[in-house]
Amino acid sequence: MPDPQRQRSPTDESLDDDDGDLTDMLGELRVLLPTAQLLSAFLIAVPFAPGFRNIVQAEKNVFLATFLLSVAALVLFTAPAVQHRLMRPLRQRANFKARASRQMLVGAAFLAIALVLATQFVLSEVLGHMVGNVAAAAIGALIGAMWLLVPLTWNRRQAA
Repeated sequence: MPDPQRQRSPTDESLDDDDGDLTDMLGELRVLLPTAQLLSAFLIAVPFAPGFRNIVQAEKNVFLATFLLSVAALVLFTAPAVQHRLMRPLRQRANFKARASRQMLVGAAFLAIALVLATQFVLSEVLGHMVGNVAAAAIGALIGAMWLLVPLTWNRRQAA
């Protein structure tokens, strides 16, 4: 029988799945939230730049999609904090954590797409569409590798 008083070591993965401790989730949000905030703030300022009216409609559509995805990511990253406050006292921490984790993953997906589109939007305007498209593809591949492939590879190695 496990000892409930046992000190948890930083490498103990067995207690990390659905234990209801929200500390790790808070730390993850502290990493993701500033990215969404900074991107959203940048995008809010873009339409007020003098040259924005001169960009082609296709780039305005890319801007619109980038802006909406960025703001949606911001909403999804802040939702767990607001929900946690409104649901106090929190009775089912593990269930809340699972739902908030899904919201964070959807927010991360929106943020990833927004980062790729922002790369395309900015570099297309500055260096041309070919450079913008290649750079966006490279950023998409980097995000896919670091956010998806590394964790999947790690999990496979741990399971073996």
